[in-house]
Amino acid sequence: MSDDETPVAIACQGGGSHTAFTAGVLQGLLGEWDDGYELVGISGTSGGAFNALVSWYGLVTADEDETVGLLGDLWDDLKADSPADRFANDLSVGLSRIDNAGIPVPQVSPYQLPGARLGQERLADLLERHVDFDAVPDLCGVEAPELVVGTVNINAGRFETFTNEDVTTDAVLASAAVPNLFPAVEINGHYHWDGLFSQNPPIDDLLTVGADRKPEELWVIQINPQRREGEPKAIEEIADRRNELAGNISLNQELRVVERVNDWIEEGYLPESDFTETTIRRIEMDRTYRSSSKLDRSPGFIEELMEFGRERAAAFYDG
Repeated sequence: MSDDETPVAIACQGGGSHTAFTAGVLQGLLGEWDDGYELVGISGTSGGAFNALVSWYGLVTADEDETVGLLGDLWDDLKADSPADRFANDLSVGLSRIDNAGIPVPQVSPYQLPGARLGQERLADLLERHVDFDAVPDLCGVEAPELVVGTVNINAGRFETFTNEDVTTDAVLASAAVPNLFPAVEINGHYHWDGLFSQNPPIDDLLTVGADRKPEELWVIQINPQRREGEPKAIEEIADRRNELAGNISLNQELRVVERVNDWIEEGYLPESDFTETTIRRIEMDRTYRSSSKLDRSPGFIEELMEFGRERAAAFYDG
């Protein structure tokens, strides 16, 4: 990295199908990458982890243009485009919306549904179609950005991240293992669930690195709206806002820590020789959808979100 380049880390918030927006943002950022920036780290949780992984892999094996195409290929495979897949997609979205409306829906454990494990196996096959996980350890190194995937360790009751060579198929599946949809994923003798319950997305791991890899700017691709006008009154509106707030809790907590450290550096409580201020920049979706649509993989919806993400990336660079 030259002295003229600003080191940047990107953190990708999770949120199911809404992370198609993240894929569009990354396509826009990487497709028009400014040579004044150097990507030193990328993290993600759940669907954000899918995007972070594929972006990282594309960059360390090819270039920005290839990565843009790889992200498009990933989401083409994630779309519900077969008749059976569309039926299952519409059913899951419909049931979620009924549940959010306060109408009782029978709850079944994913351990009692053969389709849950089959779905996980399909996701594993899809990921391995685009990423050679066996090659990941050899691709990690001085020139490669930090790669971080967030999960929660059910047994230990704590956040757990997987970084660089420890990012395996299981780690990414664990990051997306929504408890009522998929079984937990066992890694190193412990069971793991969706990282939405922990760091969404991981930030601390991007900052606690060597001085030569420390980002001066942190770009957060945020799925859940930070602000919403008016008072949620209908039961479905309440469910939607609760979902958004829950998704932002850990993000805002981690960002407050970064902001506090920045303040301490500026006020002279921390030496600038040992600590570096980190500018936080958010790329927000800033568009409201029903929380049930986080399950929606219909092609039209995915394409809409990706296009909007590319628009937001262009506005981010212009702004």
